[in-house]
Amino acid sequence: MWAQAIEDALIVVANNIKRFENQFPLTSTQGNRIYRLTPGNDWTEGFWTGMLWLSYEYSKDDRYRDAAIKTVDSFRERLMNRVNLDHHDIGFLYSLSTKAQWILEQDDTSRLNTLQAADILLERWREIPGMLQAWGPKDDPQNGGRIIIDCLMNLPLLHWAYQQTGEERYRQAAEQQTALSRRFLVRGDDSSYHTFYFDLETGDSIRGGTHQGSRDGSTWTRGQAWGIYGFALAYRYMQQPELMETSKRLARYFVDRLPDDGVVYWDFDVPQVPETKRDSSAAAIAASGMLELASLLPEEDNDREWLTSAARRIAASLVANYSTAGETDAQGLINRGSYAVRLDISPDDYVIWGDYFYLEALMRMERGVPGYWYERQGR
Repeated sequence: MWAQAIEDALIVVANNIKRFENQFPLTSTQGNRIYRLTPGNDWTEGFWTGMLWLSYEYSKDDRYRDAAIKTVDSFRERLMNRVNLDHHDIGFLYSLSTKAQWILEQDDTSRLNTLQAADILLERWREIPGMLQAWGPKDDPQNGGRIIIDCLMNLPLLHWAYQQTGEERYRQAAEQQTALSRRFLVRGDDSSYHTFYFDLETGDSIRGGTHQGSRDGSTWTRGQAWGIYGFALAYRYMQQPELMETSKRLARYFVDRLPDDGVVYWDFDVPQVPETKRDSSAAAIAASGMLELASLLPEEDNDREWLTSAARRIAASLVANYSTAGETDAQGLINRGSYAVRLDISPDDYVIWGDYFYLEALMRMERGVPGYWYERQGR
């Protein structure tokens, strides 16, 4: 199943290389199944480049490598000109582009560029409250003291930079952000806040909230998925048992609330009825995160089996019920992704991060290829 699903996906990726040319896919809009493209100035471009690298790893077909390198050149230019890099999603951008090329090819220029990207991410550090600010300029009244759970997936960039250089500033920022996220974004019932606010002057905690969930106290499914994967990666780098336990807790909450077909709705607290929007991207992220978590557990740990089984159940449903295999002129790999349902932004469409994590999950199961969040053994 997994090999055929990858082959089907690579057909779409190959066709999209011609379609997209020098641009990057973001989302489709309102069900029209045509990707909206960016010139390389959003937070999502790394996912397309990551898909190209995964496609090359699987096939060894140079057309995917050539396309990936072409996009990496765009990321280099973006660094040089500082094009819309004043946000925390630098890890999404550069872990899957320049760092991926370093991991695969030991390209020294890509290593340097990735370290430059880590430095830009560190510019988001705020001594008070002691956090990486997600969005907006420093001291912004709305976002100045705001963290979001997505940031956990950007921290591997800092951990990698510490491993490469030995400079403590990278490790310290990543560890403090992880601890803050665990304390304030993870609730006592193992659900999660999307965002949390802190006082800019005192650093005191204020409240949890959301940007894309149904309400401040709900559990946005993609946020829960970011938490599963992000804390698993944090454990890989930091080896702190409480981080593995947190990832497990978030995963159990996610799995216990899966609908019959294994692909979640966009928020765990909205009615689960046929007309409610799904988020196939949350399902794909969670599947990849659970496979990562399972790979970190010892063979005798009983949680390996249920995590792997849950990830396979989710991925199998994505392949059988949500993939675009066989659809003429499909531009996305999976249907029914949502960007921001409550805000009515691409609520039931292709989303490029969903496509990336779908392909990553398939590659993990078929080839044991984990994506580009950390160095591979033997490198």
